[in-house]
This record gives sequence, structure tokens and C-alpha cells, in this order.
Amino acid sequence: MPPLPSRLPGVGTTIFSVMSALAAETGAVNLGQGFPDFDCDPRLVDAVSHAMSAGLNQYAPMTGVPALRQAIAAKLQSLYGRAYDAEREITVTAGATQAILTALLALVHPGDEVIVLDPCYDSYVPGIALAGGTAVRVPLQPGSFRPDFDRIAAALTPRTRALIVNTPHNPSGTVWREADMLRLQELLAPTGVWLISDEVYEHMVFDGQLHASAARHPGLAERALIVSSFGKTYHVTGWKVGYVAAPAALSAEFRKVHQFNVFSVNTPVQHGLAQHLADPQPYLELPAFYQRKRELFRAGLGATRLRLLPCEGSYFQCVDYRDLALPERELPEAAFCEWLTREIGVAAIPLSAFYGDGFEQGVVRLCFAKRDETLQAALERLARL
Repeated sequence: MPPLPSRLPGVGTTIFSVMSALAAETGAVNLGQGFPDFDCDPRLVDAVSHAMSAGLNQYAPMTGVPALRQAIAAKLQSLYGRAYDAEREITVTAGATQAILTALLALVHPGDEVIVLDPCYDSYVPGIALAGGTAVRVPLQPGSFRPDFDRIAAALTPRTRALIVNTPHNPSGTVWREADMLRLQELLAPTGVWLISDEVYEHMVFDGQLHASAARHPGLAERALIVSSFGKTYHVTGWKVGYVAAPAALSAEFRKVHQFNVFSVNTPVQHGLAQHLADPQPYLELPAFYQRKRELFRAGLGATRLRLLPCEGSYFQCVDYRDLALPERELPEAAFCEWLTREIGVAAIPLSAFYGDGFEQGVVRLCFAKRDETLQAALERLARL
């Protein structure tokens, strides 16, 4: 057979898989890949088990179980003040990554451009390529990771089909402010550019700040596919269930693709989530839950020579290692992460992996969505730095 031309010739095994495998091989504490090592609320497991026992095990409606879509719409209206029609404007997805790819396949045509803000989540650019589009990378401001609206404006062209924003931001933990969203709304107002708003960490915003959802602003909401994730919110990343909220016409196009690349999502899990979502306390208490872990982790890191970057949201803490009194401070980020895993026993992710050009700044990402004992074990090892 002739060689198979690759649809993604520049893509190999992700850095997350590489570092997790190395952590397992070496017995390192894995603070690389972003998943909790603690259990979810037992009530949620009971709700899903009850749905299974009740025989709710066949295909769900393509758009999602009605009770779950209604609960999502109620949550969005309560938190962000926008009334989404549960029937026409909410779609349950097989996680946020599938939602983002489906959005790109629905919006982007060959020759279109999609703006991404570097550093960005690693699925964005391959998704754009699969849709036949071209990724236009605009860097966030180095150090602060705040949006540079002058550079975003300069990147907008007649070929720009969409812009992807992510707040709270993975990998940096930066949170967009209300003023940022208003500036974005002003910038996009005269254009026909669609917005994909990745808000999977919406309930992990710290220090009393409010999550700046695109749903809060009519000029953004009318052009936005808003993506969120129950996996992040309820500590069940392996269940791979999320959702997209978008205006009816936009949802209709999204669903045309969704019905052929997924069709429907895990039925008993949807019923369990619908029951659990009726109580807002678990997601309303999440900022305090993760802020306490952030404080514990940052206090421990303060005993090292690692320089802490701000963490305003998400469950990621970035650190600059260039002040270490070790020769390894001169290593590129990927090599430093390998050394840190093998020699110190803590796995991290290089920030350069989130940049298209592999931009190096001596910064790595650590995940603090872990049990306190896990964090303490990692801190004891990092204290050697």
C-alpha cells in the first residue's frame, strides 16, 4: 500500500501523555496532566447509578437529555443573566474538546482564518487544521498573559472566521476582566467574526472576582459558542461530558456536525448530572475549595527558589525556574521538566508546549487539583530546589 498522507503531519504524542508516562515510569508525583486525584461527590455517583438501575441506558436525544439542558439554561441565566432556550440553544457534548472541534468544523471552511491566543490549549490548532482553516497565532502579553487587543485587532482580516478565547486561562491561570470582555465586544462589533469562548474553568475564579463569561455581554453572546465542562466542575474528567450554549441559528449549524461525529452522549450520566445540577451549592462552593488548595500549594512553593506567577483562576500554578541556584536553570523547559520528573520526582508541563513557535521563558505549569497529601508530597520534593 502507498504511504498514507497525514491529515495532521506536524502532530505527535501530546506532552501530557509523554509526561504522565514518564511520571508513572519514575514514580514521580504527577502535577503535569490536569485532572484531580480525589473522588467526586458520592451523591453524583448515586444519581448516575440510580439512572442506570432505572433502565436509562439507551440513546439520549441527539441534543441532550431535556432535563439536563433545562438545568444548564437555568444555571446560565442565574449566573450570567442570559436566557438560553433549552430546546434550541443548549447542546450536550462528549466533553469540551469534542465541543470545540465540532464548533470549528461547523464554522470554518477551507481558506478561513481562526485567531488563537498563545499560549493556548493544544487541541485548538489541530482542530482548525482538520476544518481546513489556518490558525493565526496572536501572543498574549509575556509574563502577565493578558490579551493584547492592538495585536488582536491587527490580526483581524476579511478571512477571519472565528476567534477562540479561554478564561480562566489554561495554562497560565490568568482571568479576563469585565473590561477585557467589553473591549473584545467593541473590537468584534463591526465584524462577522464568530467567537468560541472556552469557559471550562468558569467555577474556578479566585479572590472574589467574577467569571467574565461571554454570556454576560449581548454583543458577544450573539456571536458566541460558549463551551463548558462537567468534568472540570464536578471532578469527573473521565466522564467526558460538557455542553455548548449558542444562539439558535448557530446551534443549528453546530448540531449538524455534532449528530454525525458523536450523535448523542452517555445517557445515565446526563440524567445524574441533571439531578446534581439542581443544587447550585457544589459549583458555587468550588472557588473557595480550589482557592484553599491554591494557597496551600503557593505557601509551600514559597520555600523554594521557584518564582510564583499570579494564579487568578483554573487549577494551574505556573512557576519561573530561572532563579534556581542550580545549573538546570539553564535548561529549555521540556528538558527541565524531564529533569524535574526524573531527579526531583515531580512531573510538570513546559509552557513552551502551548506555543506554536515553542517560545521559551523558563516557565512550567503545575496542577494543584490534588489531594492535600499529594500536594504535600510534591512540596517536600520540590523543597530540594
